Amino acid sequence: MAHTSLIARRRLLKAAVFQPQAPAVNRVVAQPVPRAVPQRRNQGRIAAARTAPAAELDSAPDHLYRMVTGTIIDVSPHVVTIGDSARERRFTLTADAKAWRGAPLEPSALRPGDEAIIRLVPSQDVIADRMWANIGRVCGTILESDGDYLLVAERSARRRRTILISPQARGRVRVRFPNLRPGYLIDVIGTRQQDVLHALIPAAPQPPYRGDRVIALERSPGGRPPEAITGSAVWHDPADEPYGVLGVLYPAVDPAAGCSEDAAAGAGGTQAFRELPYLAIGSALVVHNACSNISWTLPVTGCAPTARLFNDRCLSCRTSPRGRVADLTIASFVALGGELESGCFNATLTIGR
Repeated sequence: MAHTSLIARRRLLKAAVFQPQAPAVNRVVAQPVPRAVPQRRNQGRIAAARTAPAAELDSAPDHLYRMVTGTIIDVSPHVVTIGDSARERRFTLTADAKAWRGAPLEPSALRPGDEAIIRLVPSQDVIADRMWANIGRVCGTILESDGDYLLVAERSARRRRTILISPQARGRVRVRFPNLRPGYLIDVIGTRQQDVLHALIPAAPQPPYRGDRVIALERSPGGRPPEAITGSAVWHDPADEPYGVLGVLYPAVDPAAGCSEDAAAGAGGTQAFRELPYLAIGSALVVHNACSNISWTLPVTGCAPTARLFNDRCLSCRTSPRGRVADLTIASFVALGGELESGCFNATLTIGR
């Protein structure tokens, strides 16, 4: 067995060599990103600061976090390997690297076969400081309830999802979501096991109203649209969306553009909690994470019919105004320094010019 002093010196040396640099805070404007062709979850997809081939990773802005996803083949306190029989990728872990699989744990506690989202240190392509295993999220309207099993409709036109409220989290989830009857909203984070999400973390308090009876925020009469929009930015489980795609779903897409999800659900006239300026698909939004102090310009890629129904605040680093103003892809959320298990960050949006 190695002497304890030798182990301590080894960790100090590793920390000195691989300590991440503090990310810059300059705003970088990125071009709208086309959607990539979906790939299978177990093929080690690479998601940089845009959906690009591996050879183009170096062109991503240096101040942004990047991520890779794939199936864990092997993991140790110092190195993680992901991929499949056709290709493997190895990443060195920083001395203070963290992991999550239902709860915080040491990276070496992850298991081969776990589907991992790995966050890379800014400007470093082979050094990782954060890993999430089998993480998933379901946010939508409850359709059916049978004990601890719930059937939920996400984003109006997306597939139906099944939630099992895990026994160890039953009290915590039910405190934040006391009404699990059909028609009420739910937003939970947990671990994916086949097609079922085992709910572990309530991502928000439950609104006191049904999803079709939103109590709107009191409007201020007249005036010009605000130059900056503040509120909560959340992320969504990709489902049929590629992990590497970048963009933001916006709660107030111009009705003239037609939100396909609203049309499919017959919800074109559904009330929203926040009054926001209308934007068109393809508009550029500068999204600023007040917790990490990182900003980036992202394209509006779709509408967010569920996000506009919530009246919660984000408490990641300070208290945000009520209401969700952005629903980010996983790659965008991670790039801006968001922690997936927290579910949100305090955001300021400005319309790109």
